[in-house]
Amino acid sequence: MTESSGAGGRGVFHDDFRLSITKALGDQLAEALRSLGRALLSEESLSKLEERPGVYQLYVKDTFVYVGKADRKHKGLPGRLRNHLRKLSGRRNLDLADVTFSCLYVDEDFSALAPEQLLINHYRERGGIPWNYSGFGSKDPGRRRDTTVLKKDHFDVQYPINLGVPVQGLIPGAVDPRTYLKNLKAGLPYNFRYAEPPFASNILVEVPDGPITADEAFRLASAVLPASWQITALLNYVIMYEEDQHYKSASRYYRAGEVIDQEPEKSLAPLTPEDLGDIE
Repeated sequence: MTESSGAGGRGVFHDDFRLSITKALGDQLAEALRSLGRALLSEESLSKLEERPGVYQLYVKDTFVYVGKADRKHKGLPGRLRNHLRKLSGRRNLDLADVTFSCLYVDEDFSALAPEQLLINHYRERGGIPWNYSGFGSKDPGRRRDTTVLKKDHFDVQYPINLGVPVQGLIPGAVDPRTYLKNLKAGLPYNFRYAEPPFASNILVEVPDGPITADEAFRLASAVLPASWQITALLNYVIMYEEDQHYKSASRYYRAGEVIDQEPEKSLAPLTPEDLGDIE
């Protein structure tokens, strides 16, 4: 660094200019979102949105918990937020009446700059966002992760699936078990991954009239399964395979129409990127 000794006295007369355009964009996005009101995360609110890309923030009561983005593959903001609404509707320890959101539409060109990450970086400097990098946006990690013991700060430990939630779209009456399993999977607000058992041609599932809960639906399925098959409710999804397997993160097993409960194990270790699976 060179100093001047001229009329202006000794001092630094040159330095580097540092401009962080991405930081400025993140700050402006955050300020624009802060200036908005919030709406209840409900179908009524989502029906008023345009199917355009954008960024959004979720709140539980007055706590800011998540920032995300929506693009064309999600059918824009309403499609992405509907996914969250469906997921949260099937969780315990959470009241949907407490969940609100705000959002901004963004141009396609701006989407290429990863506005979600700009916002995450902005808030990370201010203490972070609880649901980002906690597993909230994770996809089904697949069979290899079924035996994983989730950590105490994982989203699925704090908000496990609700087996008391009503199942949508089940057909009352005597139903072919393959059709029943397909409809059950489609009607749940969380993932149900299963292998297809060999059913005898005379086996039917007797579905009662009126709404039934996920727990009741799994009991019906279990009652018609071959004896060697097991349905397992983990903290984050449900699986069904031919096995007699103990899962440390399971809360309930269904075998031959019977139910076995257990207390899921939880790790006290801090979360790492490896814990979160694939992010949507």
